[in-house]
Amino acid sequence: MTVSTPKPLHAPLSTLRGVGPKLLGRLEELGLRQVEDLLYHFPLRYQDRTRVTPIGSLQEGVDAVVQGHIRIASVVPGRRPTLMAKVEDGTGLLTLRFFHFRRAQAQQMKPGVAITFFGQARRSSAGLDMVHPEYRLDSTDTVLEDALTPIYPTVEGMGQGLWRKLTEQALTILGQTDPDDLLRGIASSPFNLAEAIRYLHRPPPTAPVEQIRGWQHPAQLRLALEELVAHHLSLQALRAREKACHAIAMNGDGSIAKPFLEALSFKPTDAQERVIGEILEDMSKPSPMLRLVQGDVGSGKTFVAAMACICAIESGQQIALMAPTELLAEQHLQTFKEWLAPRNIGIAWLSGKVKGRARGKVLQEIAEGSASLVIGTHALFQEGVVFASLALVIVDEQHRFGVHQRLALTEKAPGKALPHQLVLTATPIPRTLSMVAYADLDCSVIDELPPGRTPVQTTLLDSQRRDAVIARVGAACANGRQAYWVCTLIDESDNLDAQAAEATASLLREQLPSLSIGLIHGRLSGVEKESVMADFKSGTLQLLVATTVIEVGVDVPNASLMIIENPERLGLAQLHQLRGRVGRGPIESHCLLLYRAPLSRQGRERLEVMRSSTDGFYIAEQDLRFRGPGELLGTRQTGLTSFRVAQLPEHEGLLDDVIKIAARLMQDHPERCTTLIDRWTGERQAFARV
Repeated sequence: MTVSTPKPLHAPLSTLRGVGPKLLGRLEELGLRQVEDLLYHFPLRYQDRTRVTPIGSLQEGVDAVVQGHIRIASVVPGRRPTLMAKVEDGTGLLTLRFFHFRRAQAQQMKPGVAITFFGQARRSSAGLDMVHPEYRLDSTDTVLEDALTPIYPTVEGMGQGLWRKLTEQALTILGQTDPDDLLRGIASSPFNLAEAIRYLHRPPPTAPVEQIRGWQHPAQLRLALEELVAHHLSLQALRAREKACHAIAMNGDGSIAKPFLEALSFKPTDAQERVIGEILEDMSKPSPMLRLVQGDVGSGKTFVAAMACICAIESGQQIALMAPTELLAEQHLQTFKEWLAPRNIGIAWLSGKVKGRARGKVLQEIAEGSASLVIGTHALFQEGVVFASLALVIVDEQHRFGVHQRLALTEKAPGKALPHQLVLTATPIPRTLSMVAYADLDCSVIDELPPGRTPVQTTLLDSQRRDAVIARVGAACANGRQAYWVCTLIDESDNLDAQAAEATASLLREQLPSLSIGLIHGRLSGVEKESVMADFKSGTLQLLVATTVIEVGVDVPNASLMIIENPERLGLAQLHQLRGRVGRGPIESHCLLLYRAPLSRQGRERLEVMRSSTDGFYIAEQDLRFRGPGELLGTRQTGLTSFRVAQLPEHEGLLDDVIKIAARLMQDHPERCTTLIDRWTGERQAFARV
C-alpha cells in the first residue's frame, strides 16, 4: 500500500521548526493549519524603519524613526502623572508622552540628551506628539532596517519576531515549489503568484513605500484581485445554494392590502411602488427571495416592509421582523399596530426583557400561529422560539447584526421551505460595497423622498460656543418647536472627554428651567424608553437629551433642531442617520455639530462633508473613503472586515474585472472555483454574506 505524501505547501504546520502543540493551537485559532495557510496570512501593514524622518516632515498616523535632542523633560502631576519630553531636531518640535513610566526613566531624560525614537505622530492641542514611542537615549548611531518591517495579525503569546521566523520557513518552501495559479490564462500581472506572495511578506529595500502604503503596488493588486474573485465566487455559491431551496410562493388576494391602502393618509411615492412591485414579484416564486432594500433616511422603508407583510398574511403565513435595538423594534411595533391591528391581524412582541408568564404567552401565540407578525430583537432566534409557519424574514438595519444571527432566524422556518428574506438598510451602501458585500442579493433602492420634507441646514460650531447654542435651543422651544440634544456617552468617563447624556441633561435643566426636558439612553428599560418617547411625540417634552439610541426609527415631525455633541467621534453614516430625525415635516430644520477643538485635518474634512451635503449615498461614499468597510457595515460582519489583502475603497477599480473573471471561471474552469474559495475564505464561506 502506497501512502501519498502531501505537497510541501499542504504539509501541516507541525512540520515547521519550533511549532509544538501549544503554538499549533494558537495558529489554529487563526485558521492556519498548513504551510500554504501561513503564506496567505499577510501583513496588516508595514513599519518603515529604513530612514530617519525630520520632525518637520512627520505625517499624522504614520510610523517613523526620528532623531533629535531633548529640550526639556518633566513629570506633569495629576490624577495620573505623565512623563513629558519635548524633542527638537532643527526642523520642528515634538512632545513625547509616557503615561506609564519608572522613576529611572524620568531621571535619564535630561535637556541636551540625544534620543532616537519610533512611533506614530498625532496632532494634539499642543502640536505634534507621540505616546509611548520606542526609544534609545544617548544614541547618535541610528541602526536602520534595510527593508520595510511586516506587521502581522496575531493572537496573545505570538510576537512579530515569531511570525517572521515562521513565514521565513514558509517562504523557503515556496521557493522550492510552485503554488497553483488559479487565475492563469485569465488575468495578467507583472507578478506571478509566488512573486507576489514573497513581495508582500518581504518587501525589498527598493520597495516604493508610498505605493505600498496606499495598497497600489502591482503585487498587492495581483493578490487583491484573486481575493476579491474568491469572495465574489463564495457569495455566488451561497446564492445558488439558497436559490436552489424551496420557498412558499405567496400571492396576496388583496383582502387586507386594498382597505389598508384606501385608509392611508399619504400617497406612496413612485419609488416605493416600484420597490413593492419587485418584492411581491420575488415572493410569488417558489424560490427564496433574497432582496436588499436601500433607502435614505425618511424614504419610507417601513411602508414597503408593511406591504410585504400583508402579502404574506393574506397567504396565511407568518413573518418575523427583527430590529437591532429595543427602541427601534418598539417603534415598528407601534407603527404596525396602528396600520394592521384594525384589520384583526395578530401581532406579537418579543425581546430579551419579556420574561416569565408573558414570555410563555407570546411563545404560545407564535407556535400556534395566532400571531401572524412577530416583531422583536435578537430574542427572535433564541432557543425555545418555534414558529408555526414562518415564511418571510425581515431584518431592519442589517449591518447591526452578525451573519450567524440572521441565518439562525431563517432556520426557524418549519419544514424544508426556506423563508423569503428582505433586508432593509437606511445606511445607503456605496456601489463599491454593494458589488462586494451584497453580490448574492438582489438590490432595490428607494431613491425618492415623500413630498413635504425640508432639507436640514447643518452648521459646525466649536463647543466653546455652548452657551450660545443653549440659548438658541431655549428660543426654538419657546416658539413651539422641539429639539434633540445628542451625546455620545451615558456616563462621564475618565478616558473620553465627551459630554455625557446624564450630565448634559442636568446642565440643561439648570440653564433652561422653563423647558420640559427628557432623557433617553440604552440603559433605560423598554417601558421607560417608550414612555419618554411618547411624551416627546405628544409635545409634553420640549427637549430630548439622548444617546445614539435615537439614530433610527424615531419620527417626530415637530422636532426641527438637533445638537450633536462630539460629532468627530461618530461615523458620517451615523451622523446622517441622527440628522434624519429632524426635517421630517414642513418646518425649516437645523442640525448643529458641536465639536471639540482642535480638529485634525481629516476630522475637519469629515464634518465638512456633513455640512455641505444631505445626500446619503454621497455621504456613505465619503464614509467608506475615511473609515473603510468594517465601520460602514458593522464590526460584527464576516467577510469584508477580514480581507487579507484587498482594501476598499482603494481597490474598487478592480471590481468590474472581478465580476468578469468570476463569470469566466464559473463557465470555463468550474474546478478552480472551489479551490479558490477554500484558499481565501476557508471556513468563513458558509457565512460569507455581510
